Amino acid sequence: MADPLHELTLDELRARRSAKWRVHPDDVLPLWVAEMDVPLAAPVAEVLRHAVDLGDTGYPAGAGDYAAAVADHARARWGWAVEPDHMRLVPDVMAGVVELLGLVTSPGDAVVVNPPVYPPFFGFVEHAGREVVAAPLGEEGRLDLDALAAAFETGTMGGRRCAYLLCSPHNPTGTVHTTGELAAVAELAAAHGVRVIADEIHAPVVLPGATFVPYLSVPGAESGFSVVSASKGWNLAGVKAALAIAGVQAVAELDRLPEIVGHGVSHLGVLAHTAAFRHGVDWLDAVLDAVAANQRLLSALLAEQLPEVGYRPGEGTYLAWLDLRALDLGEEPAERLLERGRVALLGGGPFGPGGQGRARLNLATSRSIVTEAVRRMASAC
Repeated sequence: MADPLHELTLDELRARRSAKWRVHPDDVLPLWVAEMDVPLAAPVAEVLRHAVDLGDTGYPAGAGDYAAAVADHARARWGWAVEPDHMRLVPDVMAGVVELLGLVTSPGDAVVVNPPVYPPFFGFVEHAGREVVAAPLGEEGRLDLDALAAAFETGTMGGRRCAYLLCSPHNPTGTVHTTGELAAVAELAAAHGVRVIADEIHAPVVLPGATFVPYLSVPGAESGFSVVSASKGWNLAGVKAALAIAGVQAVAELDRLPEIVGHGVSHLGVLAHTAAFRHGVDWLDAVLDAVAANQRLLSALLAEQLPEVGYRPGEGTYLAWLDLRALDLGEEPAERLLERGRVALLGGGPFGPGGQGRARLNLATSRSIVTEAVRRMASAC
């Protein structure tokens, strides 16, 4: 299959009206938000065209086909047998997370996160009236179980209920958690009475040589939840749909989700996501090969032009987490790189503790854009 990251020219990409291409002026290379520079996978484009031709743009008919597609994908790709009956439609992953938090916590309760982490974790948790408790990642960008245990103790003080919002694979580091790490998380959570909700939106985006482990597949995770979607793997953020999944001991709780929760789901989203999981795997594999090649390219370019920048390629996501502190560009170097180099990265500050002096770069683009972005970064320094 042709490399999907090299099918579109910069002029074609600039014709798009999504946030990635509209927030900054045309002289800026936008590598900040998690949108991929790809055409749609053919099976996804076909099902959407067919729906539009039919005028099939009404309300979704339910989770059935989507849930079955995810269950089949999980079995074939991850070796995880999950029942479609344990899944419920939610508008998107973060909306699903908020609904699940409502099942297992109350306003004023604690939610543990692992910074540096996807910035909306903080905003959505706080908007839901919960308190964020940080359990920072370790030096190697992996889960720190001691920090996690301490955060669980803090979160459950005074008899409060506590949830743990696990990012798996981790955004922005690209860390793919191992079976052993996730089993240890489940054991710690059970010991402290903490409920785990895994954001697994990047589950399809695990690079060659690495293996994604669904949280609900590990021993001890039976009371947990996860939320999955095709939006990151197949670039479908604009056609929203996601599935909340319950562990076998949490199905009754998931059944308490009000029927209206599914009203915000896009019918076109359900069709597109179902086609992606069912028929888009070959296309996805081509994307993953291209992202891995871009990781190697970025490593080589940084070594040649910006050797002071720290970069450890992740096993998952198409995001590169860069340590820019040695460039002496201040606490938010992304702002200086945008001003001086006209390249837009996502600054590290909003990712929480451990984000200062760092930035996230989107590698789901062409080799020429990656090359030009590093050249601009180097010229800005």
